[in-house]
Amino acid sequence: MHRFEGGRKFPFFIVIYRMINKDVVYQLVAEFLQDKDCFLTDVSVGKDNAIVVEIDSERGVDIDTCCEINKFIELNLNRDIEDCSLEVGSAGITSPFKVKKQYEKNIGNEVEVLSGGKKIFGILKEVGDEHFVVEVEKKEKGSRIVNHEQLRFSYTEVKYTKYNLKFN
Repeated sequence: MHRFEGGRKFPFFIVIYRMINKDVVYQLVAEFLQDKDCFLTDVSVGKDNAIVVEIDSERGVDIDTCCEINKFIELNLNRDIEDCSLEVGSAGITSPFKVKKQYEKNIGNEVEVLSGGKKIFGILKEVGDEHFVVEVEKKEKGSRIVNHEQLRFSYTEVKYTKYNLKFN
């Protein structure tokens, strides 16, 4: 027992907490997805070993795939030693892109780019290793003429890029 001011006693103990390694989970999911048409967009391990896995696909992600990944991870983690919660889901349609494959998937779609504190809307035209290109419409002042301009962005210079969902 440890004495605290005022003479009160309280038990003194330390909880040893084992964090799950994010890289281990990443490798497990990458291994599982190797022969699938899905790809990994993000893995995070939060407080209390709360694991969140995000995946995406050209055709969308179904619940069965998420359940299969969940089971695969659980089978390969030692739950007696590594107590955790696990959530597997698809990257949201309006979530920022996190990997190059998400950019490639959205070529030809309208995207929103936040760069230099400015939101830019346009059609994603090209995706490279270091950059991507968005075509934007520019109206001339006092005219009905619309010009198309291609803007090139480095992945590192943008705060985010995401699919621009429109409801007509």
